[in-house]
Amino acid sequence: MTTRDMTQSIMRRKPIDDIEEENKHSGLFKSLGLWQLTAIGVGGIIGVGIFSLAGLVAAGSEDTPGVGPAVLISFLVAGLASAAAALSYAEFAGMIPRAGSAYTYGYVALGEVIGWFIGWDLLLEYIAIVAVVAIGISGYFDAFLSGLGIHMPVWMTSTPDEGTGGIVNIPAIVVCLIVTWILSRGTKAFGRFELVAVAIKVLLILFIIGLGVFYIDTNNYNPFMPSGFGPVLAGAATVFFAVFGYDAMSTAAEEATDGKKHMPKAIILSLIIAMLLYVAATLVLTGMQNYKDIDPKAGFASAFTGVGLPVIATIISVFAVLSILTVMLTFLLGVTRVWFSMSRDGLLPGWFAKTDRHGTPQRVTWIAGVASALLAGVFPIKAVADLTNIGILAAFVVVCFSVIVFRYKKPDAPRTFRLPLMPFIPAFGVLASGFLMLQLHWETWARFGVWLVIGLAIYFFYGKKHSLMNPNSPRHEEIVEMHRPLA
Repeated sequence: MTTRDMTQSIMRRKPIDDIEEENKHSGLFKSLGLWQLTAIGVGGIIGVGIFSLAGLVAAGSEDTPGVGPAVLISFLVAGLASAAAALSYAEFAGMIPRAGSAYTYGYVALGEVIGWFIGWDLLLEYIAIVAVVAIGISGYFDAFLSGLGIHMPVWMTSTPDEGTGGIVNIPAIVVCLIVTWILSRGTKAFGRFELVAVAIKVLLILFIIGLGVFYIDTNNYNPFMPSGFGPVLAGAATVFFAVFGYDAMSTAAEEATDGKKHMPKAIILSLIIAMLLYVAATLVLTGMQNYKDIDPKAGFASAFTGVGLPVIATIISVFAVLSILTVMLTFLLGVTRVWFSMSRDGLLPGWFAKTDRHGTPQRVTWIAGVASALLAGVFPIKAVADLTNIGILAAFVVVCFSVIVFRYKKPDAPRTFRLPLMPFIPAFGVLASGFLMLQLHWETWARFGVWLVIGLAIYFFYGKKHSLMNPNSPRHEEIVEMHRPLA
């Protein structure tokens, strides 16, 4: 094979017409309406960002200075970058309501190797997100038990890297497995659970904001930016984890009752709702308690304990555990659907793309769930959070760039939503996401690089040969079967 032939093969693009046919044979059930999709988006965005990462960035750690009340700016910077990407996702979701999300968008617009790059990236990032949220839940669960006078052994509630004598985070492992079981029951049952759980979550946050306002001490806002603007930008890169649940929600597009119509609306609605709540919540948190005294693992629980309301802190810990589950569910859904889509396309073994009678890819659901449990059990929260952020930011760069390319390559493709100010908004998304990536620690880049090298090796040894877009693929007969008229 010549260099030209190899370049053409790895840059081959998936036609939109093929995607329409694949959706008819996917085995996934269409059961999600607009409000269930919005709930999945809100469920993915709001959670550990408010209950854990806000406190972590505000208070700081041994190697990272606290940004204090300026954590609000960190959220706004992250939200602004995320909004540009959200509009790009919305345009693609209205054209291509498919399970792969960013993986599929990159495949259609930029070619197979870019699609593989972003899909492989998302497999790790979504699993890591599930893990970091489980670590956050573990912190609130420990705070809840402490409020009842029950103290769990340190060895089973933290990891060795935290320097507190921990060995393994058992509560985090257990919650990963519980969430995996819930998702394995099927999308219809999951959608109903998510809708109810997100409603409880929003009510909890409104309760926290409404009560916390009465305990704000404005002296806690001074100094507003104690460590300067640099750490605030670095904080934005960390809390970026808290503002992108809609991308995982878009992986459920193939299970929407009307994906082309509802997906763009759900993406935009979920981000708007989340950002309004984030702004209010961070103001209350840093106003109630001096940033130096905030517990990085359970910020609001420590804030209410600090103002003499330990009972409220206990209640918050209970409902925080329940509400953060929705984040785990959204991203575990995301990794299984990306994995399913890559397997269906031949880039990974077709064994992973099998669905059961509930329309659920059980094999990848349990593999991803167990992997997230192992990650949650041995890694500290900040290391995992940064690992997820670099991957999602990379995905945002690809999606924002892809929407520009596809708008000019396929200007007449039917779109139910067209993002405004093309190409300025997606170009800003590329620059902002790239800038936030540069704020992350070199160790995060090193881990990310190792994962991508492993992925490229798998692609060139397996995916490139078995891709359904390869005319010589051992699985190419699946395309013929897919296009055969249904009986």
